Order: sequence, then structure tokens, then C-alpha cells
Amino acid sequence: MRKNYKTWMPVKAKINNKKKYPKGYKERDIWICSIGENIGFEEDGKKNTFSRPVLIIKVFSKQFCHIVPLSKTNKRGIYYHPFDGQTGRISIALLSQSKAIDSSRLVRKIGFIKKEDFNIIQKKIKTILEL
Repeated sequence: MRKNYKTWMPVKAKINNKKKYPKGYKERDIWICSIGENIGFEEDGKKNTFSRPVLIIKVFSKQFCHIVPLSKTNKRGIYYHPFDGQTGRISIALLSQSKAIDSSRLVRKIGFIKKEDFNIIQKKIKTILEL
């Protein structure tokens, strides 16, 4: 698995220096997010913006939220949840990859998730993270 940290670092610096926070993002929204070039098996962004769709799970403030990366690759098991994200295709929530991010990584809203699916995802995450 080859990583492209050299290209990601200037993109990351630009996002950090810009500190432009999106207005009105909320739980259940699906956004394109500059998630970055990560370590090992952590989910990476794609293309030159290192971005991918994410589901907003929890909003802590206008600057900070908890997200779940999304994929179109059909994966099965307790760490995944397929749903219709109102984006024109079935999405797979990568529940084990959930994480907190600075909201300046959010690029644009592309959809939302039905309340029923969102509730299931929340329950699954609680089960996975049960301590």
C-alpha cells in the first residue's frame, strides 16, 4: 500500500491555514470531506483533494464534528451499514473508521440519510464502541 504524503501535506496546510468553516452542517448530512492520506488501513481520501463522502454523526460545535467515512464498495459485517444516501447510489458506512474532525475539512454537502438508517448506524456505533 503506497502512500502519497508528500502531495497531501500542502493540501493539509492549505485547509489548516484557510480555516473556513461551513455553515449549517448537521447530523445526518452527507458531505465531501478532505479526509487526507492516512496511516495503514485507515480510510484515505481520493484524488488530488484527498476527499471522500462522509456522514456527519455528531456536531460538537461549528468547528468540530464526528464523522463516518462512506464507500461504494459493497462490504458486509458488523462494521458496515449499507443505505440510500439520496446521492444516486447505495453507500456503505464504514463504522469502524468513525473519527472526530475539524469541520474546515468539509467541502460541500451532497446528500443526507434517512432518519431510520441514521438511528441504526448510531446504535451500531454504540455497540462497536461499547467499553
